[in-house]
Amino acid sequence: MKTPNRTTAEAGHINHPHTQRAFGKVKKFVAAYGALSVAVLIVVVILSVTGREVTSFMWGRTGGMFASAVVTYWLTVLASRGARWAYVRVRIISVIVPIAIIAIDGIPGALPPWFVAMQIAGALTLVPAAFIVNRSELRAAFPKAR
Repeated sequence: MKTPNRTTAEAGHINHPHTQRAFGKVKKFVAAYGALSVAVLIVVVILSVTGREVTSFMWGRTGGMFASAVVTYWLTVLASRGARWAYVRVRIISVIVPIAIIAIDGIPGALPPWFVAMQIAGALTLVPAAFIVNRSELRAAFPKAR
């Protein structure tokens, strides 16, 4: 008898149409997060090129948001293929990142209002993804190793 791979979800659950539809939705929300991060990056680049003030804090926040979007999408793809370790990380990122973005952007006067609004809009696109990946049906596709 073959020993199950502890890093991969059981094939019967991960390939279930409901599971794959759920991951399809998560990918769309993460892609929207990525699109908004690119939009913020483009605005920051334009402002910088035209001589407007762009702080290193803004560059860091913009780069961090873009990098987290790329990594989260990659992890979501791996999770949709059955990688439990990637699924666990998507669950964590989809909950923590929106909270962190909103908390940091809430520092009074640290960032311009338009920047805060765009970053929060991006963060809010991950909230539905967090609800989807944390539902019991999707968690059942990734049983804990024994």
